[in-house]
Amino acid sequence: MREYIESQLARGRGYFTKEEALAELGLSAEAFQAAIGRVKRKGLLVSPRRGFYLILRPEDRQLGAPDPSRWIDPLMKHLGLDYRISLLRAAAFHGSSHQAAMIFQVIAPKQLPKIAVGRQRVDFLFQTSATFEEANNPAWLSKLKTEAGFAQIAGLELTLLDICRYFHKAAGINGAAQAVHDLGKNANPRILAKAASAYENSAVRRLGYFLERFGHNRQAESLKDFAKKAKSFKALDPAVKPLVAELGLLDEKNPDWMLIINVPVELEA
Repeated sequence: MREYIESQLARGRGYFTKEEALAELGLSAEAFQAAIGRVKRKGLLVSPRRGFYLILRPEDRQLGAPDPSRWIDPLMKHLGLDYRISLLRAAAFHGSSHQAAMIFQVIAPKQLPKIAVGRQRVDFLFQTSATFEEANNPAWLSKLKTEAGFAQIAGLELTLLDICRYFHKAAGINGAAQAVHDLGKNANPRILAKAASAYENSAVRRLGYFLERFGHNRQAESLKDFAKKAKSFKALDPAVKPLVAELGLLDEKNPDWMLIINVPVELEA
């Protein structure tokens, strides 16, 4: 097993699957598990999912696992699922220096439990299959280059839409606003309008409001048709609506985006 691990590293692969190792080593399942147990106890391997193993190089051992960008693509292929890296890591990739890129978030068309290996954590967000298939257009994705190859990451427009859809997982309303402030001017209005058709209308309106607020007017204009289709006002942050309703703070309405601005929006200095 030690020789097999070294051969994987020599090929530039920091991972392997149980099936691959069994085929190459010719071990029984019992012997394989015993060998895996020995190298795990020596701190050479960790397993983020059953049957998928990460090889720990010396530089990885302090954090207990390699950065997920190096193994998310082969892991998702092992699971037979399409995916995209998004939210905070994607915002940092596109140039939002305020975002906490240590949180690694992945959107997939299946509900998956989070992964915690060492100090590395991967959070999965579920998007329904039909919506995911529409949104995960290869033309709207980017490639995150790593020493192990490439991983799929949301393009700039999808990143903004994802952050405004899943803002509760992206440092809240202020985190979403910060990303739109930092990145909105670089979004392609045509792609933004096309990709937005895969998202809930309220999320698109939230993004449009932020774009307009921060002066990214061309991008905001591309989303105005979505606001025109809205039949009712929605709270900017639905989670705090019951609280602010008691305080009488639901009076500020934005008719252009059909939003109730029920929370203050604050950016980092």
